[in-house]
Formats: sequence, C-alpha cells, structure tokens
Amino acid sequence: MNAPLRKSRPYIFWGQTQSLCETCLKLVPTKIQICGNEVWYEKRCREHGVQSTLVSTDAAYWRRCKDFIKPGDRPLQFQQRTEFGCPYDCGLCPDHEQHSCLALIEITEHCNLTCPVCFAESSPARTRFTPLATVEKMLDALVASEGEPDLVQISGGEPTLHPDFFEILDAVRARPIRHVMINTNGLRIAREKDFVARLAENKRGLEVYLQFDSLQRDALVNLRGADLRKIRQQALENLEHFGISTTLVATIKRGVNDAEIGDIVRHALTWKCVRGVTLQPVQDAGRNENFDKTTDRIMLSEIRRRVVETGAFSDKDMIPLPCNPESISIGYGLRNGEKVLPLTSLLQHEQLVAVMPNTISPEKYPMLREKFQEKFLDLFSLSSGPLNTSERVCELLCCLPSFEVPQGLTYENVFRVTIVQFLDRFNFCVGNVKRSCIHFVTEQGAIIPFDTYNLFYRNGAIGRIRAELEGQTYREARQSEEAPQ
Repeated sequence: MNAPLRKSRPYIFWGQTQSLCETCLKLVPTKIQICGNEVWYEKRCREHGVQSTLVSTDAAYWRRCKDFIKPGDRPLQFQQRTEFGCPYDCGLCPDHEQHSCLALIEITEHCNLTCPVCFAESSPARTRFTPLATVEKMLDALVASEGEPDLVQISGGEPTLHPDFFEILDAVRARPIRHVMINTNGLRIAREKDFVARLAENKRGLEVYLQFDSLQRDALVNLRGADLRKIRQQALENLEHFGISTTLVATIKRGVNDAEIGDIVRHALTWKCVRGVTLQPVQDAGRNENFDKTTDRIMLSEIRRRVVETGAFSDKDMIPLPCNPESISIGYGLRNGEKVLPLTSLLQHEQLVAVMPNTISPEKYPMLREKFQEKFLDLFSLSSGPLNTSERVCELLCCLPSFEVPQGLTYENVFRVTIVQFLDRFNFCVGNVKRSCIHFVTEQGAIIPFDTYNLFYRNGAIGRIRAELEGQTYREARQSEEAPQ
C-alpha cells in the first residue's frame, strides 16, 4: 500500500466565534485553537487576511471557565432594540445576557494627571464636568434597569475634582444602591486630609478604588507619567487613619510591572483598610501610548499564575467568577493581619466545579448542596461589599459542618484578589462580550458594556460602523431586486 499518510493539524479546533480584525475592527469569523497549553484566535478578514492572536497561556484553566457559566440575570428593562447585532446595538439591547453587576458613572473628563494608559483619555486640558442634574438622570436610568443596583463606581477623569462631588455622593445615597466605589488616582486623598475626613462621614457602604500600579518609579512613570510613590503612601495613610475600605487597582503591562504582582498583593496586606487588590491587564483602548502587541500584551492567565506564585491563593483558590468567567478570576479569603486563609481551600473543589454550572437544574442536587451553592454564588458576586460581605461569609461557612465561624467576623477580615480582563481588538469575542457585567451608564441613559464602550462608543466610531452596515444592507437589497428572476 502506497497511499499517502494523512497529517494531523497542529492544534485542536475547539470551536468558532466572532472577533475583530485588528486593523479595521470589523467582525470576522474566528477559529478557537488549542495548541498545547495555549489558546489562540485565528481571524480571517477579507480585506486584511489571517491574523493569529494568543488569548490564554493556560488552556486547562480556559476550558475550566466553561464549567462556571450559569444563566445570566436579565435587567428589568432594556434601553435599545436589537437591529445590527452584537456589538453594534449596545444600550443594553435584549440580546445581552447579563445585567449590570458593576455600573460606572463618569462625572468628568477632567483629571490632574495625563496617564500614558487611560481608556478615557482624560487630562488637565479637558475641563468638562457632568452637571449634577445629568448625573441624577444617569443614576435613575440605572435604577430603572436594575431595581436595586449592586455596585456603582463613580469615575472619570478624576471624580474627586468635581465641584459637586459630595452632592453626587448624596444622590447615590438617596437611591436604592447597595455599594458605591470611588475610582481615584489618590492625589486629592493624599493632599487634603479634610477631604478624606468628609469622605469618612459617608464610609458606610463606600469603598475607595485606589489606583496602585507599582512600587517602583520607572513603572509609574511608564504607566502614569509621574513618580507617584509618595502620593500613594500618603493616600493610604489617610485612608488608614479614617478607616475607609479600600481596594488597590493595578493596570498590568508586560515588562513594566508584571513582576511586581506579588509585591503589590503583599503590600496590600500591610494595610488594615485594604480589602483586596484588583489586577487589570492593559486594555488597548483610549490613550495607550507606544503600545506594542508583541511586547506589552499580558493575559489574565499569566497574571493569575503570578498571583498563585505569591502563596496567598493557590491554583484551586483563584476561580472564575460565574457571571463572566472567562474575563474575571477571583480569590476570596479571611485575613488575620498579613495572613490569608483562602475560603476555597476549605471546600472540595471538584464538587464545587461539578455543582456550579448546573444551577439550571437544581432538582438534581440535595438541599444542602443547593444551599451551599446559593451562598457561594452570592459571596462571589461583584456586589459583595462593606454592607453584606461578612454576612455572606458567615452564611457560606455555616454550610460547612467542619468549619466554625469566627466570632466578630466583619468586612475587615475579608481579603480578595480579583483579575479583570477587558476585551479589545485582540481578544474580543462576541460570546464573551454578551456576558459582560461591567457597564458604563451614559448621559443619554444608555447602559453599555465596558469593552464595547471603549472600542466603539466613546470615540463615536459606532456611528460610522452603523452607517456602513446600513449601506451594506441597502446594496444587498438592491442587488437582490435587480437579480434576474
């Protein structure tokens, strides 16, 4: 027999999605390929050819994320009808699969920094502040969509510079919003102790989301354009003095500050006021100076590996967040000083993985397991904050017969590490963006996923895209009418 031997492809064809051409940003058919322990997108644009892009360096974890997918929670109302298809109808449209776990309200374009990485492209040169009345309408639009929004993040620009900042905070308090975060670079918090004291008067249910990218000068200059080490130190001292719950948030860029992830986590644990760390791979959107895909991109999987290397959380402790598992990984623990006891290390993880994806059919599981599942999912929601986290921890631990709940457990005993990977032109996936639960509320009352807002809506590109789609539809209709019968 001299028949030629067939050759296997050098990858596993996992499936198909739609991503973006990295040149023209048009939706293109995309193969999902698993090569060894890596996951790649192979995109095919009719105009710009084939593009291969790495999206995960941990195929085993990437596959595991699929097991954490559960039915999404629909908002109470949608703001936009579905016409062009995802991602061109954001607002939210009925085709979106998840409500707003976290909603951002941007109250200004003004900032006292000009960061080389800023998805909002804020700067001192931009001087517009959103009027208080408009902010109230934005909040009302969110309440109409959510009923009782879980978590609102006041953002910008630098929101603490808004002349009506505390009136805006009062407007949030006047509505049934469970938890509010202030997204800040910390300059005013570092320099004005009276401002922090007034913030402390509102600290119940409030958390400061403090920019904290590095402990090193060069990395801070690269990412923020200034050496902010003293500012960060003074800001944390003031927040510690007034006992204001704080999350440190770091934008991670390969070769700049990725080697510091362990140091940032350990540094966070030296402050009693810090409840956790959020790590965000740099998103290629807005102002992203001198960004190079080949050298600067870093993925959730790589950051997760760095977190595991710190020893604070093990591989089994850093789990996918069920509302959007491929984009968010979280580890939760109880802290005692600088020591962390991961909650997930107390659980039979194989059983956990087996239970969580089957919420659609609860009749298959015993009552105890249903109760455990419910409490676990509640705890690992982005909505867990100062008002409810300690209660949810106690409820979860009470489901474990072998674990005695510590006396006096409060939010100060909780520590979490969260990795949030936003989509851009490289890792965009229509299926993933439909599960996005982090949304912007616009001044017009639209509610738009973080990923698509920064890609298409913030810069107005969506108008051009929709016009092109309308023109394409018109041409196709004319061609159909003119075709011979």
